[in-house]
Amino acid sequence: MAEVERDPVSGRETTGHEWNGIKELDTPVPRGVLIFLIVTHVWAVIWWFLVPSWPLGATYTKGLLDVDQKTTVEARVIEGQRERASWTTRLESEPYDAILADESLMNVVRSSGRQLFGDNCAACHGRDGRGRANYPDLTDGDWLWGGEPALIEETLRVGINTVHPETRIAQMPAFGRDQMLDREQVRGVAAYVYSLSHADYSTPDNLDRIQAGQEVFATTCAACHGENGEGIRDVGAPNLTDPYWVYGGDLDTIIASVHGGRQGHMPTWDERLTDAEIKTLALYVHDLGMRQP
Repeated sequence: MAEVERDPVSGRETTGHEWNGIKELDTPVPRGVLIFLIVTHVWAVIWWFLVPSWPLGATYTKGLLDVDQKTTVEARVIEGQRERASWTTRLESEPYDAILADESLMNVVRSSGRQLFGDNCAACHGRDGRGRANYPDLTDGDWLWGGEPALIEETLRVGINTVHPETRIAQMPAFGRDQMLDREQVRGVAAYVYSLSHADYSTPDNLDRIQAGQEVFATTCAACHGENGEGIRDVGAPNLTDPYWVYGGDLDTIIASVHGGRQGHMPTWDERLTDAEIKTLALYVHDLGMRQP
């Protein structure tokens, strides 16, 4: 029988394993660690019986505590709706003027509306509502169909260029691509439109092209944008005389818009959000523009 080797410093037996001159001591696992492992394993077995855990084909073990996360979440949602009913009922029933005049209710709109906007609108319009490339700024006071809360609500409900039967339509034909205007006419009408918001562009060198473009505008564009280019809200045609543009107001971008056309899109929210949520968003967006002129 081999003699047991002991470590000369600690006096403990060794296991016989050695690495690079270092011998492994046969040290037992601390009792506290063993107790912890035993307790956690016993608790795990008990927990299997207390809560839903094991799949059984099409069902699962329900657990002795009758805990169900689905019903728990549903109960919390119902509780939240009950707590919100005090102000959601007012939002649904009261006119916009009364809500706007009630500062305490508007504070609720700003708080809940900010969350709704972040979850549903910020991806396109930005967290602050100032828009992104090819998506409109909601804070500049420039609106296609009007910025009153009731009009914003209608736009939210039916969307823009959607399958909704009452959808708002926002489409500009591709005058150049579809050969309704030739190259010079496209460049001429773009020059005229550019001059509407850039008075310094009307120089003697550009005057002939601008005048020719004005004639094309009168016969091709005025029906939607108005004789003076100030837009017609009834058809959602934008004002071309101000500094606010969705796709860009530089000359090259205007030429591209006239040539290739534009077609915006906004989803319809009437099947995704409740009436109270839509009205909250309409008030929030309206208030966003009022607070960030």
